[in-house]
Amino acid sequence: MFTNITVGLVPPLLIASAFLLPIFTLAIKRKSFYDVYALLTSGIALVITAYNYYLVTYVVKGPIVYKFGGWPPPVGIVYEVDALSAYFGLMISAIMFLVSIYSIWYLRGRGGYEWYYTLLLGLEAGMIGCVYTGDAFNLFVMIEVLSVAAYGLVVFYRTSHEAVEAGMKYSLIGATATTIYFIALVFIYGSFGTLNMADIALKSRGGSYFPFSGSVVGNIHLATAIALALSMWTFTFKAAVVPNHFWLPDAHPAAPTPISAVLSGLVVKVGVYSIIRFTYTLFGMDSLSPIANSVNVIMKLLMLLGALSALTASALMIVQRDIKRLIAYSTIMHVGLIVMGASLGTSIGIEAALYHALNHAIGKALLFLSAGVLINVAMSRDIDAISGVGRYLPLTTFTLIAAILSLEGLPPFAGFFSKLLLYQAFIDSGLIVLAMVLIISSAFALLAYIKLLYGVYFKLPIKELKKVKEEAIYLIPLLTLTALLVILGVTAPAFVSQVLKPISQELLNPMNYIKAAEEVARVISR
Repeated sequence: MFTNITVGLVPPLLIASAFLLPIFTLAIKRKSFYDVYALLTSGIALVITAYNYYLVTYVVKGPIVYKFGGWPPPVGIVYEVDALSAYFGLMISAIMFLVSIYSIWYLRGRGGYEWYYTLLLGLEAGMIGCVYTGDAFNLFVMIEVLSVAAYGLVVFYRTSHEAVEAGMKYSLIGATATTIYFIALVFIYGSFGTLNMADIALKSRGGSYFPFSGSVVGNIHLATAIALALSMWTFTFKAAVVPNHFWLPDAHPAAPTPISAVLSGLVVKVGVYSIIRFTYTLFGMDSLSPIANSVNVIMKLLMLLGALSALTASALMIVQRDIKRLIAYSTIMHVGLIVMGASLGTSIGIEAALYHALNHAIGKALLFLSAGVLINVAMSRDIDAISGVGRYLPLTTFTLIAAILSLEGLPPFAGFFSKLLLYQAFIDSGLIVLAMVLIISSAFALLAYIKLLYGVYFKLPIKELKKVKEEAIYLIPLLTLTALLVILGVTAPAFVSQVLKPISQELLNPMNYIKAAEEVARVISR
């Protein structure tokens, strides 16, 4: 019983904490209170998601189902946490905790911190809800929770014309994207008679129905093809895959630096997670033949879009002068590589995609947070204006270099091993073209990173700066993220075999996911 409670606890806890926080503003004005409040809440979320990962991986050794209100699937909403959900949930909560520490320093001397933390907790609730839910409609709800919080954080500097424009663009297209996903749900429910993910997965493979589930009606092949096409449009928007990437280069630079780190490191991963969940669990290559054909076409298109993302974004990185915009284009490039790996349909492709998703989340958060310190000192995002600032901040510059080396794919950092695994996955699939895309995009990115490093450290400062003292409050998350990149690199073989391989096997054979929900439904129906 306690096991199920912990699975269903995190998003409601975060949402409740976010809604309670503004009430405290009626009596408490001290920033330190809200710093501790957000840190404590995100810390509790980290402990619970770590515990859930431990349960799923080592105790239950299979998916855990939590029934909201005691209603069984498919009648009620359930959270179903399998190895994939637990992996993404722990990734999200760990980085969000470190971002909360960094935010204590970042918000010093700034107003609106109470609303910042309200939206930050809401954003974390939405992301974890997306990866934990076992219901396709609840995924829509949690995407909306995530999106509303993200829109508010992008326009946090509401007096800035840049922030307002970026927020408007992000919110208008984002609302369109979620509406399109809602239309996809109409096709799924109209044909499958259910929105429970495990029930959909069972029916798409020709299995028997859950108790209380609706019957399959009409041409489920056509309905699946339409639903997949619409869903993938939404998910590629959330993941910022070409051609749905256009909002990201404006939104991420305009947002506060910690939020840029979250948007680039984590929010886009929710799109990646959703792509994987739909193309492997709900509808996979082992589905009924007509449905499997649609999945195969979608996979090929995703592969092509991923390659275009990697090449286009890496080339555009070279011409950027805004440091945050350069890093934002890097995100589009790496998500393209991740999507390419996930669309192979092979075990090694899934493992490479998941490994690179984690390494990119850590490396990109580290790069943005390190750059944020430099921007704060130089009071500018222009690379020329930041000239030589790195000389005054040796530890921050060290973490910036570590992030760049990992993202570029150099040992001993984790990015080297995930890119190597991606390369191997492409070669094993006979897709040498994709391996060349990986190499070419990395070469373009290297030119951009060299320009960045040369400007930050090797060029002479354009103005004399007073001695700058680095602070422990922001160095703690920076050095922690750096250490994680080294640890994940050194332990790469064990991490792939012990952590990622079980996830890939579960995705390629989703019967455990289906049976976990089916057993809960049948026990209650007796």
